[in-house]
Amino acid sequence: MRRLSPANITWLKVVIYLAAILPFFWLVLSVDQGWFSADPAKDIQHFTGRMTLKFLLVTLLVTPVARYGKQPLLIRTRRLLGLWCFAWGSLHLLSYSFLELGISNIRLLGSELISRPYLTLGIICWILLLALACTSTLWAQRKMGASWQKLHNFIYLIAILAPIHYLWSVKVLSPQPIIYATLAVILLAFRYKKFRQWLR
Repeated sequence: MRRLSPANITWLKVVIYLAAILPFFWLVLSVDQGWFSADPAKDIQHFTGRMTLKFLLVTLLVTPVARYGKQPLLIRTRRLLGLWCFAWGSLHLLSYSFLELGISNIRLLGSELISRPYLTLGIICWILLLALACTSTLWAQRKMGASWQKLHNFIYLIAILAPIHYLWSVKVLSPQPIIYATLAVILLAFRYKKFRQWLR
C-alpha cells in the first residue's frame, strides 16, 4: 500500500472537518423541521452523545491503523479528531444542562451529577477530555515533557467510562450502546502490550 503524503493528510483533515460539522447542521435542521420524536431533548442528548463516542473511537483507531498499515503520517489527524470529540462532548453536556434542567439550574446540575452515577461517569469523561484538549498543542507537549504522555493516556480511561455511561443511561437496552462498548473493548485490546507493561 502506498504511504499517505502530507497532501493526502491535508485532504483527510478536510474530510474530518466535514464529518464533524455536517451532522451539526443536520441536528439544527432536524430541530427546525421537527424531525425528532415527542421528546426532542432526549433525542438531541443521545445524538450528541453518540457523535462524541464516534469521534472517540475513531481517535483510538488512528494509532493501530497507522502502525499496522504503515502510515505514520496518519498520526497527524489524531489531535483534530480528539478536539472534535471534545467539541461534541461539550455539546452533549450543554444539551443536558440546558434542555433537561434549564439554563439557570446550575445547582441542580451539580446535584444531578453527584446523585446519578451514570452522570458522574459522564462528567468525569468530559473533564478528562477538557484536560486533553487544553494540552493538545505542541507547546503544551514540550512544556509538560514526560507528564504530557501520562496525562494523554487517560484517553484509555475515557474509552472505558464513556461506553459504560451510555449503557447506564439508556432505560431500554438496545444494540447501539452494546456495539459502541464492544468497539471500545476491541480498540483497547490493540494496546494490550502497553497495559501489560503498566501492570508490570
